[in-house]
Amino acid sequence: MNDWHLIHLGQLAMSGAALLIIEATAVVADGRITHADVGLYNDKTESAMGRVLESVRRWSKMPLGIQLSHAGRKASTEVPWKGGEQLPPANPLGWQTIGPSDIPFRPENIPLALDRHGMHDIRQAFACAAKRADRLGLDLIQVHAAHGYLLHQFLSSLSNQTDDYGGSLENRMRFPLEVFETVRQAFPAKKPVSVRVSGTDWIPGGWDIDQTVMFAGALERLGCDAIHVSSGGNGLQQKIPVGPSYQVPLARAVKAAVGVPVVAVGLITGFEQAEAIVQTGDADLIGLARTILYDARWPWHAAARLGASVQVPSQYLRCQPERFPNLLVSE
Repeated sequence: MNDWHLIHLGQLAMSGAALLIIEATAVVADGRITHADVGLYNDKTESAMGRVLESVRRWSKMPLGIQLSHAGRKASTEVPWKGGEQLPPANPLGWQTIGPSDIPFRPENIPLALDRHGMHDIRQAFACAAKRADRLGLDLIQVHAAHGYLLHQFLSSLSNQTDDYGGSLENRMRFPLEVFETVRQAFPAKKPVSVRVSGTDWIPGGWDIDQTVMFAGALERLGCDAIHVSSGGNGLQQKIPVGPSYQVPLARAVKAAVGVPVVAVGLITGFEQAEAIVQTGDADLIGLARTILYDARWPWHAAARLGASVQVPSQYLRCQPERFPNLLVSE
């Protein structure tokens, strides 16, 4: 992390949201999506993140979480604003990728199939990152098992054609569940650990909502505190019916099957739209990504529309609109 993250996370920490999650933080250097991604895998990355978090916390009381991830076969890419193409190992900015099988996401970088030793090392890397997250005072961990990254790759038969960690649904769930257990054991019991899942690959014969429901149930039995339901990301053949609330039915199906809170995401941009998802019981929480990047005060506007209030630093109290006299309250 650097000054960019201080500015970026700082503005989001003043957004009025209930929780801020630092996304896609790699547990090993080779698990980054791009060469410029944030990681939490050694003393240097921990120290850099600590400096940013210290400054953010000085001005915001918002709880802070972190999403721990390994990109697997989708690692070693250029940054999105420079095209986002996958980089071969020979590229100075690229490296050799790994996966459950040697099935590439793109032909530019064919992954090496993980062996038991490699799987052990990755589990330990997740545990070490969880301990670093606790030392940094982070309030929540989200294990990233979605969007075609490593744990999702194990879950889907499209990317996992290995032996006793592949084949049946039970076998394909083994490694992601082992990683979750490792993180849960490494992070204090009083702090929540959630999991982000892709409800479907949107590809026939791949991961689907029925398997997601089974996986969610297994996670709940192991002590998962919340399940965040997204979709897609595991194959270029995906056909996603993108539209407002297009992933909410996936969250609804998971919520009907588990007793832990469920987070809905996916083109949720309207205030009444978000409120309706919660009020109808389709999900318990709403996750905002691109919507809040576009408008970092989205929760302020939602609170004004829906008659609620948000906590803000005292420096902002003078901007209280006359027509919303109870909108902004001091932290």
